[in-house]
Amino acid sequence: MQAGIFFNTNFSCNVFILKTTLRMLTQYKSCKMKQNAIIWPEKYTPGTTDNYCSNEVIVKDITASEVWPYLTNPFTWPTYYSNSSDIEFLKAGDNELYHDVRFRFKTFGFPIEAQVTEFVPPSENEPARLAWHGWAEGDEEARLDVIHAWLIEDLPGNRVRILTQESQIGKPAQQLAKQKPNPMINGHQEWLEGLIDSIIKSNDTRLV
Repeated sequence: MQAGIFFNTNFSCNVFILKTTLRMLTQYKSCKMKQNAIIWPEKYTPGTTDNYCSNEVIVKDITASEVWPYLTNPFTWPTYYSNSSDIEFLKAGDNELYHDVRFRFKTFGFPIEAQVTEFVPPSENEPARLAWHGWAEGDEEARLDVIHAWLIEDLPGNRVRILTQESQIGKPAQQLAKQKPNPMINGHQEWLEGLIDSIIKSNDTRLV
């Protein structure tokens, strides 16, 4: 009789441990961060071009929806990123980015013509995506072509991940790649940090 009670108690404990373990594994699987990636045109695949840089930040208490307007309105860029200026849209009346829109700006000493190639606003369970093809006109020595892409996604714990990458083709890109430290890495990190600081300051102002 005692042996039977002992067996049943152990059996119940084993079942409890098994259920607890399965529940913990399920919770871990559901909470594990999914690392989304930039979608590249084949011509601009990183590792095959003349220069490539990648910058990323993950911060708390900011959402992808709060980040999005600071990127899609290029007139805000110079307010938090000193390496951007002379923003201009080719079509009268345009003042924000959208798919296929043409615009101009100056960065890293280059006057850039640009056209948006990807425009996906943030939505539930899906990252926001923004990319443009940018180019500096010129002959074989001066011509520069780039894809500059952004990925913004909300993460568990009230966090946001902002990833920006650029892949470049051309002689100027080869020269940039040789510079130490890499000016693209440093410049885009400044862009990310300025972006975050602007959003935080704006949120703090609204709370006052």
